[in-house]
Parts: sequence; structure tokens; C-alpha cells
Amino acid sequence: MAHAAILHPHHETSLWPFLTGLGVLLLALALLAFFPWSMPLGGVVLAGLSLVLFAVGLSGWAREFFTHGTEEGFGPVAVACFILSEVIIFGTMFAAFWLARIDHASEWASWIPANLNLMLALWLTLILWASSATILLAERALEHGSRGASLFWLVATFALGTLFVVLHMNEWGHLVADGFRVGSNAYATTFYGLTGVHTSHVIVGLAIQLLLFGVVASGIMTPNRTTFFRGASLYWHFVDIMWIMVASNAYLIGSTP
Repeated sequence: MAHAAILHPHHETSLWPFLTGLGVLLLALALLAFFPWSMPLGGVVLAGLSLVLFAVGLSGWAREFFTHGTEEGFGPVAVACFILSEVIIFGTMFAAFWLARIDHASEWASWIPANLNLMLALWLTLILWASSATILLAERALEHGSRGASLFWLVATFALGTLFVVLHMNEWGHLVADGFRVGSNAYATTFYGLTGVHTSHVIVGLAIQLLLFGVVASGIMTPNRTTFFRGASLYWHFVDIMWIMVASNAYLIGSTP
């Protein structure tokens, strides 16, 4: 018993992981309600509740860590391991794209939409490159004790990421309106698969930045406790780098007859 007491001197309970996990469950139920169960209103309500639980659970969890937890410094390592698993997801999408490109080489040219905007792909690339620079400036500013400058560059990063998503979704709308839809042909399906998976990662990155902004603005993140900041920054750089590969395949290679 004494040995057990040394190994486990005390037990702690926290409500925040439970609320966050409940948010994940409700999000899955929302997708089921909206699509296979044909209950769109129920799906929207469940999705709204899920977002609320995410916001409350993650913010509470972050505050609990920064006020009572210890800075172990393993965050960036964990994010790096997570990124390795993400490479498998993107690798699967790239493999599907190339198999489709090879199997349908003779008819691929007829599937290329006339309004595919290669210049927009370039602008989207520049936007994400700029956002990598701004989040790096935000991280460096906090490490040097300049909270105001860090918040400014975080807002700039969030604005650039949001602009990327808005422009990308606007492009999808124009392509869909002209008949370039998921399922219409192999190029369209793999195009939306690649760009859609990437954009979902951008949205996750934006959600992380909102949480990051909150802990920086509230003052609970100090210059000597920046593991979360470094992990969030590393994830965002991964999203930016992966876009180069996505754009090269979906736009450049995809638009080549």
C-alpha cells in the first residue's frame, strides 16, 4: 500500500476532457442525422451543441492546464508524431489521384474544367506562405515577452487562413455550378478529395488558433510556457507545406492533358 501511495500520491478528476469527448460524439451524431438519417434540422442542432461543447471543453481544459499543470515540453514531439500519421492520410489521397490519372489518361483532357483558375492556386499559395511567416512572428513575439505583438500576428494569421478558406470555397462553388462535381468524373472526385481534406486541416488549424489566442490574451500563457504555441505553429507549418503538394497535383498536374 505504501508503494502504491508513492506511485499514485493523489488522484485528480477533470470535467473538461469529458465535455470535449461529448462534443466529438455529438459531431458524429450530427453527421449521421444530417446525411443517412435525413434529419437536417436535428443535424444542425447537434452540430451547434457539439461546437459549444468543444469551445467550453477545450477552453476549460486549456485554462486548467496553464493554471495547474506542468510544462513537460512534449507538445511539439506529440504534434510531430501526429503529423506523421497525417502524412498517411494525404498519401492515400495522392495515390488515389495518381491511379485515377493513369487509369483514365485517354479521357482526362475532356474532364479538365475550362474555368479552373491556376492563378487563384498561386494566390492561395502566397496567402498560406504569408500565414506561416505571421504565426512564426507571433511565436517569437511571445517568447520575447511582447504579448501585444503576438496577438497582432495571431490575428493576421487567422485572417489569412480564413481568407484562404473563403476563396477556396468560392472557387468550389463556381466549379460545381459549371458541372465539375464530386462523382461526375475521376478528376473531379480526386480534386475535391485532395483540396477538401487539406481545407479541413486548415479549418482545424484555425480552431486551434482561436484557442491559442484565448490563452495568450488572457495572460495564462507566459513566455516560459510556450509548448502549446510551438505545437500549434508546427501544425500550421505542416498545413502550409502540404498545400504545395496538393496544389501541384490537383491544379498543375490535374490540368495537364
